[in-house]
Parts: sequence; structure tokens; C-alpha cells
Amino acid sequence: MDRNNQSKLILTSLVSLGLMTACASQPQVTAEQKTETTTTTTTSTVATPAPVSEAEHKQDEVVLPKSAQAAVNSSYRTLENTNRDQYRHPLETLNFFGVKPNMTVVEITPGAGWYTEILTPLLATEGQYIAAIPPAGENKGMNETSAKVIAWIKSHKEFEGHATIADFAPPDSLVLAPEGSADMVLTFRNIHNWMARGYERAVFESFFKSLKPGGVLGIEEHRANPKAPRDGKASSGYVLEKDVIRLAESVGFKLAAKSEINANKRDTKNYPDGVWTLPPTLRLKDQDREKYMAIGESDRMTLRFVKPRK
Repeated sequence: MDRNNQSKLILTSLVSLGLMTACASQPQVTAEQKTETTTTTTTSTVATPAPVSEAEHKQDEVVLPKSAQAAVNSSYRTLENTNRDQYRHPLETLNFFGVKPNMTVVEITPGAGWYTEILTPLLATEGQYIAAIPPAGENKGMNETSAKVIAWIKSHKEFEGHATIADFAPPDSLVLAPEGSADMVLTFRNIHNWMARGYERAVFESFFKSLKPGGVLGIEEHRANPKAPRDGKASSGYVLEKDVIRLAESVGFKLAAKSEINANKRDTKNYPDGVWTLPPTLRLKDQDREKYMAIGESDRMTLRFVKPRK
């Protein structure tokens, strides 16, 4: 090999060696480093919040029931109250009375709010729920119960404008609603209390006055044995069905229908402490508890009256 060719070969070798050295000096990205880089990029992308659509906003809105069925099945009700549906048949009862979501409905002394949990949401879109509640008085237990019902209603902003409280303190305070404005008045197991105090007629007159012509009075009450002697004070808690019908008709109502929805043939109606011997009160506590639980809640009349249109 001549000197010229030998020089070219040496130069080529040096260039190749320089390129190899340069490549070897570049940092290599491992598979783990690639993963870290990708993860960092992904995290950065997720951290940027996407705009919330109007449809997503609506998912957070309260959905009010639009039917009696939906109201009975709604989450507004407590488990304790739904467990009593087997005795009280709320859907069948409200359908029998004819409750509609656009009505103005007055519930008389709702007690612990068993039907309030159903009626208030049902009427909160198109209708009006009026709870006729006794004002605070000497009965501490009643005061506390009423306060809880009022607090529950006020705690739900979605009821605003569709739920009100009326003072119900017979015989002195009996203005339930503006005269002739209510579509329906409902009373559940209250008549015996008014009979005990002697102002049942005044109460029924207030019902008639509050209802518009064609309005409905719905009654559920503990039903006495039809052959039992009349007890004008209803001391056992049971009331003769014929007495209730007579009372309603005496102030102008017309009986429209009867139902056996809330009948209980196991109820013998001859207990040491009257109707309060049975659940839910169970006044005898553990004495014969299983026996009375097996009977269940009382036998009840369910009556629908109408205010004539004239």
C-alpha cells in the first residue's frame, strides 16, 4: 500500500472512532424513564378541569315526585316510616282520596309527620301542602313532635312556596286556609281526640268552610265494633263509623265512598288500654308484646266525603 492510500485509511478510522465516541456519550432513555415521562404528561392533562355542562349541573338538582307512587317510594321517607306501610297502605289510601300533585291539601295534626314525608314532596311542584299543627302549649311531647315536623319542612328549600303551617287549636283557632280555597282536607286517626274534648263538630265545620265546592274530606279513623255501645268520648280510641258519617253529614258533607283498604280483621278491639295497646304505641310495653305485634295496627275506617257544589 502506498503512503497516500495509507494516510486515507488512517483518517477514515479516526473519523469513525470519533462518531462512535460521540454516540456513546449521549444519555440513554430507559423504559422506566419513558414511563415516568408519560405519567407526568398524563397527570398534567387530567389536572386541568373540564368545563361542567348544563346537563351535569342538572344531575345535582332535587327530583321531586310527580305521582303518589313516586312520593311513596321517594327517599324523603325514613325507613322507620316505610316499614309501617304494611298497616297504613299509603298509596292505596291517597289514590282512594284522589290526591293530585296540583292540589291544595290540608293535613290536620300530622303528628310525627308520617304522611308529611309523602304529601309535602308530592305537592311541592304544582300544589300546596298546609300542615295544621297545634301551637306550642303545655304538652311537652306534642310540642317537640310538632317542632320536628316544622323543622323538617323548613329544612328543604325545594318546598319553599308550596308548604305552609296553619295554627290548629280548637275550638279557638280553626282557620286552616282561606275560605273555599282547599281542594282536600285529610285527617288520620284524630277524631277520637276531638270527641274526648267535645269540639268535634266545630272542627268539622272548619273543614267544610276551608274546602272549595266539590272539595274532598278524607278520613281514616280507628273503627269501633258496630255493635258496641256508643261512647261519645271515644275513651278507647275507637269510634263508631256511623257516628263519623253522621257528624260529617250534619255540617253539610255528602258521603262519596267507603273503603276497606285499612281494615284489620285481627283487631278484636277489647284491650286493657284501648287502641293504644296495639302498635305503634304498645302501651303495655313488653307485656304480651308478641301477641299485639301479631295483631298489627288497628282496624280503620277509610271514608271519602265531598262538599256539594250546590
